[in-house]
Amino acid sequence: MADRAQLISELKRWCRGEGLDEAHGLMVIVPPDVEIAHIEEVVQTIKCLGRVRVRGRMFDTTLSSLMVLCETKENLTTVSIPPEVMYPESGETWPLVTIASNPAPEEFGTKLKVLLETEGKTMDDLKALLSSPQPPTNSTESILKAVGDLLEKTSKPPAEGGYRRLRIFSGLLSVPPGEEQFDHWLEQAWLMVEESECMEREKRRRLMECLRGPALEVVKAVRDSHPDSSPAEYLEALESAFGTAESGDDLYFAFRQMYQQPGEKLSDFLRRLERSLSKVVQRKGILPSNKDKARLSQLLKGAVASKLYANSVKIKGEEG
Repeated sequence: MADRAQLISELKRWCRGEGLDEAHGLMVIVPPDVEIAHIEEVVQTIKCLGRVRVRGRMFDTTLSSLMVLCETKENLTTVSIPPEVMYPESGETWPLVTIASNPAPEEFGTKLKVLLETEGKTMDDLKALLSSPQPPTNSTESILKAVGDLLEKTSKPPAEGGYRRLRIFSGLLSVPPGEEQFDHWLEQAWLMVEESECMEREKRRRLMECLRGPALEVVKAVRDSHPDSSPAEYLEALESAFGTAESGDDLYFAFRQMYQQPGEKLSDFLRRLERSLSKVVQRKGILPSNKDKARLSQLLKGAVASKLYANSVKIKGEEG
């Protein structure tokens, strides 16, 4: 077997080349004739990895085996990975190589501090949110809940008086000028339905007034068959007719790969996260009770953590 340090170095290079987060990068050493589907199926038997996808394969002459780059759904820094996995058909074991190591205990506190400073908040803001008649059972849960509440307030849409009318959506394959792409329109519609304090009848009216063509026909069919249908049922029917077929797991996997783009404001990144997370919950990719924790985890990973990493690289480059 090749030196493990060499394999880790190769895995790092491979992750950079594929644009893959090292915390989700896993190398598996397998025989040359194993199919991708079998690799994913076997590696996924390690439940703590979540869903696994093969991102690339490369034959290594020194090993006489395939080095396979996999992307895991779960963050490898938070779980314990075994050194190998058994292939049940032959009984042989496949070595596993990861880069990630468990984070230092102070890492969460550091990220949290940077996040609060970025948002112009202080620990006093968190303390105010922590006071409740029945506090959570431990300090970690308290912090997660408080930051979740804080972020939710930050991303909450304007008051009802500032309601912005939804743009037109027809469902035509070639999107006419002035219309929204369905995914973006649907996000705005769900935001209106879930956050607006107006009556259900008003929400239905707002949806109907912005629909045209095939999309309007879909909603009319729902209304005619069930006159008491809720606005949410209107949107579910539209999503069934015009949305993607991605599962909740697929959407959650995509959510875990979201990062703040260069020049993107943190508030805009948070809104993107929120739209994506809402889809995940709607498709049952995670439980609603885990929404706040998932939001905070990805915000720290995609915004604060990436900035800390970039700054550290810059400093090292200047020192060199």
